[in-house]
Amino acid sequence: MKRFKAMVMAGVLALSLVLTACGAGGSGSSGGSGGLIKVGVINNPPSESGYREANVKDMEAVFSEANGYELKTFYSLKNDEQLQAAQGFITEGVDYLLISAAETTGWDEVLTKAKEAGIKVFLFDRMIDVDESLYEAAVVSDMAKEGETAVQWLLDQKLDVYNVIHIQGAMGSDAQIGRTGALDAQFANGTMNLVVQQTATWDEAEAKKIVESVINSGADFNVIYAENDGMAKGAVAALDEAGITHGVNGKVIVMGFDCNRWALRELLAGNWNYDGQCSPFQAQIISDIIQGKTTISSKIIINEEKGFDATTLTQNDIDTYGLGE
Repeated sequence: MKRFKAMVMAGVLALSLVLTACGAGGSGSSGGSGGLIKVGVINNPPSESGYREANVKDMEAVFSEANGYELKTFYSLKNDEQLQAAQGFITEGVDYLLISAAETTGWDEVLTKAKEAGIKVFLFDRMIDVDESLYEAAVVSDMAKEGETAVQWLLDQKLDVYNVIHIQGAMGSDAQIGRTGALDAQFANGTMNLVVQQTATWDEAEAKKIVESVINSGADFNVIYAENDGMAKGAVAALDEAGITHGVNGKVIVMGFDCNRWALRELLAGNWNYDGQCSPFQAQIISDIIQGKTTISSKIIINEEKGFDATTLTQNDIDTYGLGE
């Protein structure tokens, strides 16, 4: 009799475990604890830049428990690590997978697995090279347009000669590819001269080293085109240490991207010349789509952005468009 009772208890326990596993999420269901929508976010780390810090904070604020979400995050600048994390989220059974990819390639297999598992994918900040059928929507910046806007501004300065130090972001990222393209076209047709083109992988200290190396080589340059504000800051530090003037009425034109508030203050002070806007706020748009508050007519949703000139920038622009403190 005792043996029979033990067998019954074991059977009940096994059935309980099966039922628990079946209700653990996945297949696109709202399977989070307490009925919360489970969202996995793959992103670059907040330490990457002021832009990324604002982007991460926005994601965490919107996809909060108070708003009906169970948020899981993974941060890395390495594409292979991001891919592994995405596979982990798929195995875990999130309802939605949100991705800002370190590189544009290599995502086909993992997004196919997400689709097969019934997990809906949203891209944010950056595009990746996959078929549109593998994601619900992409809320992104037009990185190529950012580059075109910046390069057109530079051409409008009508310099006698353009000798450019080009400091690139993380190679293969959508931001790097887009912000590089328009400038490469100028080098190719001879409108501008390339002094050096090197990646600092968004890092301020590495950008400083690049400019120091050029200064020490004795090469002539009059433009620094840095693909984010942090790298522009590092470049300017090298100029300052060498006693080279920059900004409005200076020897070297300084260009950055992202519109951090501190960077726009550098423009207002005349220390930099140009900053290209890149909006970090995509979370609410995605949340509204998930919750059925917004319907979309196109899978690609582009953030409207602009570029700022030091000679026309106002304090109101800083207050309105600046990121961070």
